[in-house]
Amino acid sequence: MRITVIGSGYVGLVSAVCFAELGHEVLSVDNDHAKIALLREGQVPIHERFLPELLNRHRGKRLSFSTSVREAVDQSDAVFITVGTPQSETGEADLSFVEAVAREIASAIHDFKVVVEKSTVPVRTCESLRKTLLLNGARQDLFSVASNPEFLREGTAVTDFLYPDRVVIGVDDQVSASLLSSIYRPLTDGSYYRQENAIPLTGYAHAQAPIIVTDAKSAELIKHASNAFLAMKISFINAVANIAESVGADIEQVCEGIGSDSRIGRKFLNAGIGYGGSCFPKDVQAFRMVAEQCNYEFGLLTEVMRVNTEQRTRFLRKVRNALWTLRGKRLGVLGLAFKGDTDDIRESAALEIISALLKEGACVCAYDPAAIPKAKEVLDENNMSYAADPYMAAAGCDAVLILTEWKEFAQLDLEKLRSVVKHPILIDGRNLYRPADVARAGFVYHSIGRSVAIPESMIFDGKSEATRRESAIRLATIPGWRQESGQPLQPAS
Repeated sequence: MRITVIGSGYVGLVSAVCFAELGHEVLSVDNDHAKIALLREGQVPIHERFLPELLNRHRGKRLSFSTSVREAVDQSDAVFITVGTPQSETGEADLSFVEAVAREIASAIHDFKVVVEKSTVPVRTCESLRKTLLLNGARQDLFSVASNPEFLREGTAVTDFLYPDRVVIGVDDQVSASLLSSIYRPLTDGSYYRQENAIPLTGYAHAQAPIIVTDAKSAELIKHASNAFLAMKISFINAVANIAESVGADIEQVCEGIGSDSRIGRKFLNAGIGYGGSCFPKDVQAFRMVAEQCNYEFGLLTEVMRVNTEQRTRFLRKVRNALWTLRGKRLGVLGLAFKGDTDDIRESAALEIISALLKEGACVCAYDPAAIPKAKEVLDENNMSYAADPYMAAAGCDAVLILTEWKEFAQLDLEKLRSVVKHPILIDGRNLYRPADVARAGFVYHSIGRSVAIPESMIFDGKSEATRRESAIRLATIPGWRQESGQPLQPAS
């Protein structure tokens, strides 16, 4: 199949290389000439596992790049639109890029094409896309419009594409259904998984990828509803974490108990500083606006957004409580991207928290395995610096903050970290460690939804009962450090 993918961002580039991996002839189009030049040379502009490998495997063979929409459309059977749909000032999805591309596509349709919206768009966008194509000169008998929402997570986007939980195609005619089914057949019949050089993924549950065929409106709703539900799970468990922290429960144990229910599941039940990125914030807001246009007040989504915003505020309060005042304090920050395994800083909770810390007079030294170059473009202030590794970021700091869940941050040498900091305070916004392990390494450990863990030496370092009582009074002022009636203070376990 001859495929054009318009837009070479996270979704577009991953889709293009993966379509080529499935055996199709693919032309990736973008109006950014510099980006296209880099891709033609084999350079990958985003941090994504397996993407460099697939780009080098197919570049110049089944995968090519262009800046001309008209040329690409003319050579293709199917045209996938993967341009950005950012949030507008009203909260709605800004579809101006989709409309602009549609106008260009219309002028290039000379034989039959299936035009597929793959960008995240509100319901009824297929209808608007069809109208735009007609208004700009495309003949009604020379095109069909379909929806094929993506479910790609940054950091695992390639394997998400090739090993999907489901492929959703929203079609209103049999021609589109047949063509899209053919495009994904190597996944849905399982033939791709039997190839010797297939991208590997252990633990995949299906021998063949499931495919769900719906009408276009339903497919559009599936995408927004899916993201909104996942964001709701995150906000829900963060709200529960706040209660757990207040009563002295352990949110990780609570998550295990909740997530073991097959009706709920363990995924996305991770307490932390809230969701971010290019999808959840704008998609939840856009879905709420769709509901409003349908005269339905989707108050649940409003609360999801409120809890997410409040979670960052609560974390800042946790930092202040741990350090008293922030002015002049040096903080080592681990993580800049909105999540691990990506360099994407869009709507990053880490950057929002760092900005707030800088405004309060703190000095921040940050490390991230991939996102430093992009962070420097938006955080280039006098009190902001960057380090080459976690330990350099933490050197001489009054506290260390973990803001992104990179795997390497969950495998730090805590004793080495303890040796380079000024004060042994670790504030973990991602709950990457067991409190007892961090306390054993000598840190006062603050996390989300759990009691503060304090090294035993800081509690029982006095020989007399009076000294112990004085230590208990001092430690009892730390949020999350509790003493049950009639029981001695003990480190959190």
